Amino acid sequence: MLELGQGDAAQAGASAGDLIKEVSEATFMTEVVDASMTVPVIVDFWAPWCGPCKTLGPALEAAVTAAGGAVKMAKINVDENQAIAGQMRVQSIPTVYAFWQGQPVDGFQGALPPSEIDAFVTRVIEAGGGAAPDNGLDDALTAAEEMLSEGDAESAGETFAAIIEQDQTIVAAFGGLARANIAMGALDQAEAVLNGTPAEFSDAPEIEAAYAQLELARQAENAGPVAELRAAVDADPGNHEARLDLAQALHAAGEVEAAVAELLELFRRDREWNDGAAKTQLFTIFDALPANDPVVLNGRRKLSSMIFA
Repeated sequence: MLELGQGDAAQAGASAGDLIKEVSEATFMTEVVDASMTVPVIVDFWAPWCGPCKTLGPALEAAVTAAGGAVKMAKINVDENQAIAGQMRVQSIPTVYAFWQGQPVDGFQGALPPSEIDAFVTRVIEAGGGAAPDNGLDDALTAAEEMLSEGDAESAGETFAAIIEQDQTIVAAFGGLARANIAMGALDQAEAVLNGTPAEFSDAPEIEAAYAQLELARQAENAGPVAELRAAVDADPGNHEARLDLAQALHAAGEVEAAVAELLELFRRDREWNDGAAKTQLFTIFDALPANDPVVLNGRRKLSSMIFA
């Protein structure tokens, strides 16, 4: 398995944006030929309609990211850059070349299994005088989390999936892949990912958090209009069902702190109502957020003060 290389500090801290770039005919000389004078560059010729490309591309990206700057990657859409594809004699896709000091030094056609992708990237690194990496897939995982936080759920999901292909013991990748699917609205797929997580990881915080986010996302699909539910609660503060629905609607609208406030009020009014529904919903929200989130910290403190009052 290809793992994260040490390299120098600048390279190890390189982001996915520095290491993996979309390249055109106008930028090929700079991003591939010139760049390969100092670090090997893997060039992936692909197209949006190519099925195998959708598997190979993310796996290559994960391996390149995991190498921590010891190699870079250029992605070339052959539909938009036919001249370069012709010059490189690309006859089928995916086709991959590795450049070092301005010249192609290795390559292959078609999709490969993860072990062969790792071997290819390792050969390319060694061709450039680098050491085979040895520190894990931490950078790839970090890059995927950054993609997800920046709203690129599709790329994040592809990277998480590629990490899982290389190492099925990285529980955070399973949780990340589920969260990426949730962000894309693919809730059934997210559930399938979680159900397919190895049994020994079922109680891991990353998996529990993803399950909580999935439950909240399913609630959001059926959430009612906030204004109408607010009016119903204002008209009858003792309408517990309306208050619970309001809390779910507020959370679906992104008003998490307001949702917690309504649930705390419901708990204060009747903690046993509907089998403790207020407390259950609060814990679902808390589980879905980072443990150090201010909403979680404040919410747990207020809930505890009510329980032990």
